[in-house]
Amino acid sequence: MASDARLALITRPGCHLCDDAKAALDRVVAVTGDKWVEWDVTGDEGLEREYGDRLPVVMLDGKEHGYWRVEEDRLLRDLTTPQL
Repeated sequence: MASDARLALITRPGCHLCDDAKAALDRVVAVTGDKWVEWDVTGDEGLEREYGDRLPVVMLDGKEHGYWRVEEDRLLRDLTTPQL
């Protein structure tokens, strides 16, 4: 799952909240210029076990940022605030 994208969205097919989250991430990256990748839990026991009960899950820089709904304002702030 290596990628140069700072954002990852963990999803599964048929998840309406996942579709909403994809649209939200598209809006966020339209502002920041970042990229995002999608990780599907289907067929991945590790992802399913860890995240399957709270999809979609937003990951930022390899850490869980949120789940179920994308907090766009918070995500924008965290993407644009310089890291210490």
